Amino acid sequence: VAIVVTDGRPQDGVQDVAARARAAGIEIFAIGVGRVDMPTLRQIASKPLDDHVDYVESYSVIEKLTHKFQEAFCVVSDLCATGDHDCEQICISTPGAYKCACKESFTLNSDGKTCSACSGGSGSALDLVFLIDGSKSVRPENFELVKKFINQIVDSLEVSEKQAQVGLVQYSSSVRQEFPLGQFKNKKDIKAAVKKMAYMEKGTMTGQALKYLIDSSFSIVNGARPGVPKVGIVFTDGRSQDYITDAAKKAKDLGFRMFAVGVGNAVEDELREIASEPVAEHYFYTADFRTISKIGKKLQMKICI
Repeated sequence: VAIVVTDGRPQDGVQDVAARARAAGIEIFAIGVGRVDMPTLRQIASKPLDDHVDYVESYSVIEKLTHKFQEAFCVVSDLCATGDHDCEQICISTPGAYKCACKESFTLNSDGKTCSACSGGSGSALDLVFLIDGSKSVRPENFELVKKFINQIVDSLEVSEKQAQVGLVQYSSSVRQEFPLGQFKNKKDIKAAVKKMAYMEKGTMTGQALKYLIDSSFSIVNGARPGVPKVGIVFTDGRSQDYITDAAKKAKDLGFRMFAVGVGNAVEDELREIASEPVAEHYFYTADFRTISKIGKKLQMKICI
């Protein structure tokens, strides 16, 4: 079998050599892309031409022909087993095809591929703000892991104007809003903005960050929606250099659902002070940045109960 892919007109003759190839028992499929010369494809291909000639508008969509060839060659019967699928969580194989499903507590999104812990109905509306420690002790390589942790959580949300909105604040010796609630309307744009976040690399003013969350992040002027549940996720790797008790209490008194995530030298008493009740459900600690993805998985399940 030969598969010929071309996107133009040949600069030499194809008819005779294609006939020789077919006469030698070679089955030829001809795929044209973009501004291809269709008569040339028909000269190249084996018969019946309807089965052996294909056309796609651009190279970016050529992969949609994959399943056709897999079925034609009878090579792949279990697309899930070969990894030739785009299911985010669970792949269910059917003859020559597959369908996607989700783990318990997740829902399949409208694209039929990705899964969300928060989806379905107006009850899934959520304003979520991350408070991220950008202090010097985190270190640049670990800060990149923190970005992946944030995007892991974002992946579990159904982001839209009516459902989940996400904001991001970084703090060190000062507080910097990376982007407010509602600035980005889809997961792709949020994740791109998270990846671009620059590392502040100074102190650890967690109390100041909590006060910013209360005064600014969840304000209507910064995109918060009245009557929508508010969730704050505070990430830190060390002891706060300022006083956190009053701001931590006020955040919870205002009805914000607060999660505290600590790594390395984070102080567990401070994490518990930040976390909502029941505290055991709302605070997490790990000694190693490399294991924060495990915390991310637990948080995905808890954010949208």
